[in-house]
Amino acid sequence: MAYLHGVRVQENPTSIPAPVTSAAGVPIVIGTAPVNLAADPAAAVNTPILCNTFAEAQTALGYSEDYEAYTLCQAMDAFFKAFAVAPVVFINVLDPATHKTAITAETLAVADGVAVSNTPGIVKSSVVVKNGEDTLTLDEDYTLSFNEEGKLVIAVLASGVTSVILTGDKLNPAAVTAATVIGSYSTVTGVYTGIECVSQVYPKFNRFPSLLLAPGWSQNAAVGLALAMKCEGLNGSFRCECVVDLPASSAGAVVYTDIKTAKDTMGYTSPHMIVCWPEVLYGGKRMYMSAMFSALAIYTDIGNDDVPNLYPSNKLLRISGSVLHDGTEVNLDQTQAGEVNGYGVVTVLNANGYKAWGNNTAAYPDTVDPKDRWIGCRRFFSWWGDNFITIYLAKVDDPANKRLIESVVDSENVRGNALVSAGKCAGIRTEYHPEDNPVSSILDGKIVFRQYLAPYTPAEDILDIIEYDVSMLEAELGGE
Repeated sequence: MAYLHGVRVQENPTSIPAPVTSAAGVPIVIGTAPVNLAADPAAAVNTPILCNTFAEAQTALGYSEDYEAYTLCQAMDAFFKAFAVAPVVFINVLDPATHKTAITAETLAVADGVAVSNTPGIVKSSVVVKNGEDTLTLDEDYTLSFNEEGKLVIAVLASGVTSVILTGDKLNPAAVTAATVIGSYSTVTGVYTGIECVSQVYPKFNRFPSLLLAPGWSQNAAVGLALAMKCEGLNGSFRCECVVDLPASSAGAVVYTDIKTAKDTMGYTSPHMIVCWPEVLYGGKRMYMSAMFSALAIYTDIGNDDVPNLYPSNKLLRISGSVLHDGTEVNLDQTQAGEVNGYGVVTVLNANGYKAWGNNTAAYPDTVDPKDRWIGCRRFFSWWGDNFITIYLAKVDDPANKRLIESVVDSENVRGNALVSAGKCAGIRTEYHPEDNPVSSILDGKIVFRQYLAPYTPAEDILDIIEYDVSMLEAELGGE
């Protein structure tokens, strides 16, 4: 060891800031991850994984900057790096046991006892290493690891080895289809896959969902509609919203005037759906807008005491541009972006920075009901209802007496008044009506409450009427 005398400096890699956490619902992202890099690849398939930091996500799922092949990674960047918010639930559908291909035998030179493969996505458990015709033994003749670039590193322990031959399997993300992402539930085996795994989030973590997204997949109509269907009646009672992408290509729209036709063709009309167009640039990489918009929405919620009444529109997306799928720049002016909003689509506007622009859910313009039209109102209704379920679940099966009824009404009105006082809504009122609760219903174990909510609509169109006042000129110049 060197003898140290003097002043030294050591630099560590830049740390990712600790994210701020939400105590409300969690965003759930479905897609593909480079699970060959995960600590336990088999345990990272078709199961919800709750992550509070980028490091947790990278350990549990692996990480790659290849957003097209590994779609969950763009959400990791959006939530943990761009906006530093947590927690996030990830559901990976890429199964290394099935979504794989055999790699061509690769001869690698051994230098200083180390050989590095250039083949991406190698499944470590499938690797066979030979020295000529002799098969080497793992942990006795060599060890395996991955470097920071995700390349397989073979540390050769046996002496005299100058080259090795590598065979095995590598991940094949292209084998994952829309049907894989949509998934299913088997009543025979009880196994959940794909989007159906969302049903396991609350039983597993006791956290209800806030947003569902599948960046890189939701531009497929079947996937987007499956997400929308999952937003209602989740676990029998919860509601949430999903954020989807309209294809920024010939499969959807390459110019803003084509957006309405593309949206209608895809059937994106659910009030629980937030549609985004086009794609965005982050860190020099093209990313689906749904990932960044969702992270912005959660960031906005956290800064608002976890209440989702604020609108992400006109807030910085922390991106460097907006593009089509082929990389062509998209620069809408305010009039064009407003036209896109009129189709029920959220877009990007560069106004002192690239900002999310739009407040309408996919239900607009077919519906003008403020509860279902406005993103902030729709999310507030879902959030309020989900909280009611989790708060009063403890009272289920208690005696249906006057004390229980009064406690619910009083508690809810106190909760509502607190939000009104904080300026988060115009009013909330909870009532119990005897006519809703006849003796026959009480005898059947059923109680009905009524709640009235009034979250604020957005100040979307502000008009300033300017007029020339001749009297002011006359007064200044000495006229009557």
